[in-house]
Amino acid sequence: MAREFSRTQRIAEQLQRELAQLIQQEVKDPRLGLVTVSGAKVSRDLSYADIYVTVMGNEEAQAQGEVSVKILNRAAGFLRGRVAQAIKMRVVPQLRFHYDASVMRGNYMSSLIEQAVSEDKQRQGDRGDAGADSSSDTSSDNNGGEG
Repeated sequence: MAREFSRTQRIAEQLQRELAQLIQQEVKDPRLGLVTVSGAKVSRDLSYADIYVTVMGNEEAQAQGEVSVKILNRAAGFLRGRVAQAIKMRVVPQLRFHYDASVMRGNYMSSLIEQAVSEDKQRQGDRGDAGADSSSDTSSDNNGGEG
């Protein structure tokens, strides 16, 4: 029977959980924003781990995210040592942090969809009012012509 998850996937999930806690509790840089670890991907030989982070905030979140990634990449050695203490592995992968803009893109796409839906409702409301007036006019003409 095949395994549901590969070893690298299980390690990536464990790294994601550990790093989320460590970044929140151990990294004391005031420039670091509200960082969330959104994903992790471990190479097959376990030599590298690409960690994807997002920064919660407003439109300036991407600039803040890039600053946060630089801070985290500088702290990668420290975080790797802490992960090695928490997870019992022979080799702990080198950590490489990347900014994940998918949350920002998702929020942007969601706002576009909401905007399009509201515009459609508004157009249908305008057509419905105009359609109701014209249909009442035609029905009175039909009734008047029959009588």
